[in-house]
Amino acid sequence: MNHDLELQPQRNPNIIWIFGDQHRAQALSYRGDPNVYTPNIDNLARSGMRFDNAVAGAPWCTPFRGALLTGMYPHQNGADRTPSQLSPSLPTIAEPFNRAGYHTAYIGKWHLDGSNNREHYVPPQRRGGFQYWMGYENNNNQNECYVYGHESEEPIRLPGYETDSLTDMLIQHLGDHVGTDEDYQPFLAVLSVQPPHDPYTSPINPEYNQTRIHPKDIKFRRNVPNVPWIREKAELDLAGYYRMIENLDYNVGRISLALKKMGVDRETYLVFFSDHGDMLGSHAQWGKSSPWEESIRIPFIIAKVGGRYGMKVGHTEAVINHVDIAPTTLGLCGIPVPTGMVGYDYSAHCIRPDAPEYKGSAKTNKEPESAYLQQIPRKLHRHSVNKAWRGMITRDGWKYVCTPGNDWLLFNTAEDCYEQANYVYDRSYQEPKEYCHNLLARWVKETGDSFQLPDILLPQ
Repeated sequence: MNHDLELQPQRNPNIIWIFGDQHRAQALSYRGDPNVYTPNIDNLARSGMRFDNAVAGAPWCTPFRGALLTGMYPHQNGADRTPSQLSPSLPTIAEPFNRAGYHTAYIGKWHLDGSNNREHYVPPQRRGGFQYWMGYENNNNQNECYVYGHESEEPIRLPGYETDSLTDMLIQHLGDHVGTDEDYQPFLAVLSVQPPHDPYTSPINPEYNQTRIHPKDIKFRRNVPNVPWIREKAELDLAGYYRMIENLDYNVGRISLALKKMGVDRETYLVFFSDHGDMLGSHAQWGKSSPWEESIRIPFIIAKVGGRYGMKVGHTEAVINHVDIAPTTLGLCGIPVPTGMVGYDYSAHCIRPDAPEYKGSAKTNKEPESAYLQQIPRKLHRHSVNKAWRGMITRDGWKYVCTPGNDWLLFNTAEDCYEQANYVYDRSYQEPKEYCHNLLARWVKETGDSFQLPDILLPQ
């Protein structure tokens, strides 16, 4: 392999998705979180485009993943609860990349085959059309993780901590795939890891060779109630949670270095995000599936490891949602977005017009000013919101949420990021409430959702 491979302008860009499970947006040092140090992810944020308004429109494992791969809302693709199976008849993002001559690979957590069982085998015909697949359905044990090989029905136990071992697999696979000028093939590679999902256990970070984060040092968000049992549990969980994030950051650095050694760092977009957040004591809740900021707000960065080649740099307030990730990824590579994908292509926020992959703007639809949020069925979870709900959030921070029969929440998250003041029944906020209600009604209608919005409640 030629490790000194020069960037070839005629080459199509590569894509790597890296996403963890339950990594909320604020839990990064570049976002100002005092509890965590993430230099490698911070470097991506400095050298690429940050989507600071990114949300998980369905903050629940399977619904997000189904929307991610298909560019369709959960109520459209049928993967609307955890667990549920994504129909193999539905095309995923792998298919347009396959047709465009890319090598497609998926490594890690799948959770789209209708099971929560860690021994569940996902057959090849239900692996989303990826040419290479090495993964598992679900696990919840990061120190004892099994994956199924691409062509084998026998599980393989990972030799170490999940994130480390899956990163090893990704680097090894890309090292085997990337060739010389003569046999080079662009790639779409996905690394999906369970951490920082609970249980909140983690290895010692190899960069420090010690446990750096201690429970008693945790600084709480303002919306964690000052109740002894809540804070005692939260500080233990948060310490493990942040250690897992620092380990993920360490592995992001390993991937970045590997791409440089392979000589493809300048032509590879690295897309870093999460499937949803984690409450971890905020509003006295744990887990996900609620409409609070800690649950729906996710990190989202698009960068080139090798520098700013062909990229715009900075941040955007665009409200990128789960259904938008696939179209945006295709747009980064100049591949037409299939008509079945209903999300918006935000790649124009990232690509400079002078970049080789820039294909011009073919958009006929206006960029959304809001994002659609939903929990379709009632979720049975002991620490979270056990009700179906629909909501929306605008790019300027208004969030409005309804449950059956109730207009439930109205927040201005731009001014109140901890969501302390619910204006839904405040007479002085009737105008923004009606505006948000109408936007939500439009989302319900345009996406073909069967949810029945309540009549807007007027203040007495």
